[in-house]
Amino acid sequence: MKDLQQTLGYSFENTALLENALTHSSCANESRGRLNSNERLEFLGDSILGMVVADHLYRGHPDLPEGELTRIRSILVCEESLVEAARELDLGSYLKLGRG
Repeated sequence: MKDLQQTLGYSFENTALLENALTHSSCANESRGRLNSNERLEFLGDSILGMVVADHLYRGHPDLPEGELTRIRSILVCEESLVEAARELDLGSYLKLGRG
């Protein structure tokens, strides 16, 4: 986990939260209740990311109408963009996956 924290340039005070964020539901299901999946954190993270990007676009582009801001946000906060960012960070090598 220290390698990932170095890559991110951020040290987690609560490393259990980082472990939870990297635990796929397939691994959590196989752990028989010892681990929680990252699904609730993913829900929260998606909402926060959307808000942060919306705020950045809103403040940075006061001349753009709402429809254009929405279009740009949807391009930035979409599965394809997030997969690309995850690959650049090599997040896949840190994920805890089940056998399936």
